[in-house]
Amino acid sequence: MTPLAVDEFNGPRGDFYKNMFAKCPAGRPGTADEMANIAELLMSDAGAFITGSTFLADGGATASYYYGPLQP
Repeated sequence: MTPLAVDEFNGPRGDFYKNMFAKCPAGRPGTADEMANIAELLMSDAGAFITGSTFLADGGATASYYYGPLQP
């Protein structure tokens, strides 16, 4: 949760975000450390073969939206 995310969470669209986080598979927003773990992987030798990829780091919210109803 960044300061911008906190503003969104508490702003006019807050109910949308609260519902999304409650019903996505992870059940919560990601942390800065979790996002940093992705960057660490991509910049390390372990990620040397990863190219031209998109990583959705949203706790499953996008997949739930496109492939099935959000589940609590």
